[in-house]
Amino acid sequence: MPTLHVATLRAFDAGTFKARVTLKGSLQMSLSDVPVSRAIASGDMTAGREVTLVIFDDTKATDARVVGVYA
Repeated sequence: MPTLHVATLRAFDAGTFKARVTLKGSLQMSLSDVPVSRAIASGDMTAGREVTLVIFDDTKATDARVVGVYA
């Protein structure tokens, strides 16, 4: 079952549309090369912003996608 998480955007590569994020809360885990939804404008992907992250398989954190950015 997919789970939603709040994460902090650390870096974004507009060429590959992949991000490096750190999960908020007790996990404090960092993930690299996370795909970002193409529905998000690259200009909105500024380091330090909070993003919504979907992890599709909790046993495989690399199976994730950034699906939103907090205003």
